[in-house]
Amino acid sequence: MRRVNIKKFGIWVIVAVLTIGFSNITFAMGRMPDKKAIVLAGFGTSYPTALVAITNIQKDVQKAFPKIKVRIAFTSNIIRNIWHKRQGDSRFIAEHKEIPKEILYVKGPLATIAELQDAGYRTIIVQPTHVYDGEEYTDLCSYVRGLNAITTIKKKYMPFVKLVIGRPVLGKHGITHNYHLDMKAAAKTLAPDVALARQNGAALVYMGHGNEYYSTGIYAEFQQVMRRMYPQAEIFVGTVEGYPSKGDVVSAVTRSRIKKIVLKAMMIVAGDHAHNDMAGNDEDSWKNTFKRAGVRVKCIMHGLGENQAWDNIYVNHIKDVARDNNITL
Repeated sequence: MRRVNIKKFGIWVIVAVLTIGFSNITFAMGRMPDKKAIVLAGFGTSYPTALVAITNIQKDVQKAFPKIKVRIAFTSNIIRNIWHKRQGDSRFIAEHKEIPKEILYVKGPLATIAELQDAGYRTIIVQPTHVYDGEEYTDLCSYVRGLNAITTIKKKYMPFVKLVIGRPVLGKHGITHNYHLDMKAAAKTLAPDVALARQNGAALVYMGHGNEYYSTGIYAEFQQVMRRMYPQAEIFVGTVEGYPSKGDVVSAVTRSRIKKIVLKAMMIVAGDHAHNDMAGNDEDSWKNTFKRAGVRVKCIMHGLGENQAWDNIYVNHIKDVARDNNITL
């Protein structure tokens, strides 16, 4: 009986050694490991004070998926170039020691995905931090489609096991996920803004970015979602580019005989647009345009990414795209 056990033990040892040996051979022949990562891709910002919105999103997503690598990527070439120039600015670095290295050396989505793939991350979820399905998101989808178009003679050498992209906060066209529900979810996270406006006896006005080439009608639709959800408040949503324009919103506010507003950027960060287009001292800023129309203005300099409830939308959208593609996180 004892000899039989020793013999069985010997067989198991041989099997284990062979298994390890074959695994090493397979790896040496080129089979890649498969680790999982999430890339948070957004326009970005050059304002150090606005970075808190982006780093907050990363922290909240990392907390939700503690075992998954979470990286940041900026889709704006201009913003990335600004940060790249700052890498050699010793004075700037000394004055802003709080800035994470990942931001200082931030890369675009393609480079970020490539770095992760090279490090063995072959299941990657790209989650946009964009507000809606516009130009930036369309381009990002094109990047992902392009990478997924890569084919290899042997399937085991494919660069990705799965490379997928989530949807923006306000959803996207299609029947898989109802964008009306996405807009309601987003509106719920903005309850503190509504409360702040009411405390100040003011209407709430959002300045969205919009787009010059894509329809921005979703902002007008979101305005209606907000008004239905918060019927006790006066709410207006406009855009820097597109419809409703600044002029449309100012006209609507003055026609309603409103004399005071809380003005906030409907953007992930309170960066250049918030500081200049919205609250700047130039004559054509939103703040000064409203003031000339006889409306008192209280500007709120906080990006949407500073709202944890808003950040949880990204977490939920990541869970959705993972479930849709049979990815376990």
